[in-house]
Amino acid sequence: MSKVTAGAVAGVSDMPPWPQRIGFIAAVFGMFMAILDIQIVASSLNEIQAGLSASEDQISWVQTAYLIAEIVMIPLSGMLMRILSTRVAFTLSCVGFTLASLGCALATSIEQLIILRAIQGFMGGAMIPITQAVSFSIFPRRVMGSVQAVIGMVVTMAPSVGPTVGGYITETLSWHWLFLANVIPGALVCWAAWTFLDIDKPNHAVARNLDIIGLILIALFLGSLEFVLEEGPGDDWFASKQIMLLSLTCLVAGVWFFTRTLRHDHPIVDLRAFANRNFAIGAGMGFIIGIALYGLVYIMPLFFGFVRGYSSLQIGQVMFVTGVTMFLCAPVVGQLTNRLDLRIMLFIGLLLVGVGTMMNSNLTVESGFWQFCVPQIVRGMGLIMCIIPASRIAMGTLPPNEVGNASGLFSVMRNLGGAIGLALLDTVRDIREDFHWNQLIPAIDTSREVVVTEIAKYQAMLAGSVPDAYHAAVAMLAQRVSQQAQVLAFNDIFTWLGLIYVATVPLVFLLKRIEA
Repeated sequence: MSKVTAGAVAGVSDMPPWPQRIGFIAAVFGMFMAILDIQIVASSLNEIQAGLSASEDQISWVQTAYLIAEIVMIPLSGMLMRILSTRVAFTLSCVGFTLASLGCALATSIEQLIILRAIQGFMGGAMIPITQAVSFSIFPRRVMGSVQAVIGMVVTMAPSVGPTVGGYITETLSWHWLFLANVIPGALVCWAAWTFLDIDKPNHAVARNLDIIGLILIALFLGSLEFVLEEGPGDDWFASKQIMLLSLTCLVAGVWFFTRTLRHDHPIVDLRAFANRNFAIGAGMGFIIGIALYGLVYIMPLFFGFVRGYSSLQIGQVMFVTGVTMFLCAPVVGQLTNRLDLRIMLFIGLLLVGVGTMMNSNLTVESGFWQFCVPQIVRGMGLIMCIIPASRIAMGTLPPNEVGNASGLFSVMRNLGGAIGLALLDTVRDIREDFHWNQLIPAIDTSREVVVTEIAKYQAMLAGSVPDAYHAAVAMLAQRVSQQAQVLAFNDIFTWLGLIYVATVPLVFLLKRIEA
């Protein structure tokens, strides 16, 4: 047998059998549903609020409950895989997610919906790291570029298209279908995962050493942290007693959890993966990537909603450019990761995200689709060039028995990056908007001819339609100043976000090379 033929036979033989490949595809679909459901309700909260007669404070919990529950479950997925096996852990998670989705669609009160969204997030959270762990467990390294390209498309596209899909479903059907749409695909994924994802055996002995106190501590730590990050900007941070109390809870639980975990013989989450330099830096990169992945999906709708007055469907149409770019680039990037040094790709990716973000730092009140089109293409290319290499770098040097646990930690870091990024974006936007307002408002001086002319124009336009045309005209001029202050605040955010990515580039030189 020739060397070429022998190599081809070896290449085929180290691939997983077709049943496991089908199981992996099912897991990817499950992961897509879990990530999509984070953002799918974002553009439909007003309709849900009206349908369930909820208050503004209550409706925000439709997203917050999901995020808190999800981030608590993600690091526990590695333990569940060891105790139950990959097949059972994934199938149970998918069954719970699907049933909770059905419950959300049938909810008759906001309280029911919030509880069911928490269950949905908790059960769906496990599917994300389990899918990542499966990819590293069953596929040989030589095809990992293509495999991670598929996962990268899901991780990046799901949050990008979530608002678009949600807005379209709500406009054409009703908000109930945001959740009903999960039922049939969820059932199919459950069946496929149970039938084809048989890749390991359960180890029930792990359950006998389960650290119950550690489980409670990680739930308190991550749950309170996510709550503070979600609600802090709206409650003026530590001016709220609730935020103060939960911050103290987070601090105490976090210190206790890390101290206990590092000393315990059978920790609920094994943090020793961070002793691996590539994993530690790769997970840090995942944290930074999370800021852009979730932060840009959050900040762009705010600009188009508040400044341009776009509908949820119009916003989705603008943002769809990022998703399409990543979808088209992922296969190419996946193949390149098998041929190029992953560190070079990560270097280029971080630069592209930084430059693409700063390209939107000169927005005006007239900025629309075309002002965001090219920057989104650049950012989309950069994000996919960051996500695929970062996950391979983080877990590529770990032994197989640590991959399941490490996958959960990597996903937590990415989600925490998103959560902290969103909180900071909200806070910075408020601060910078106030700053620019105070800088611009002195310009409305009635001794200036241009101001007098503008007020006279508005006054003539409003004459006869309002009781006090003069003060209404002044208010309209102040509204224009407020809008300009908002635009300048968004410009600051895009500038600083871009600089974060450019400043992160030197970390790439600390990574060890991963052989293809």
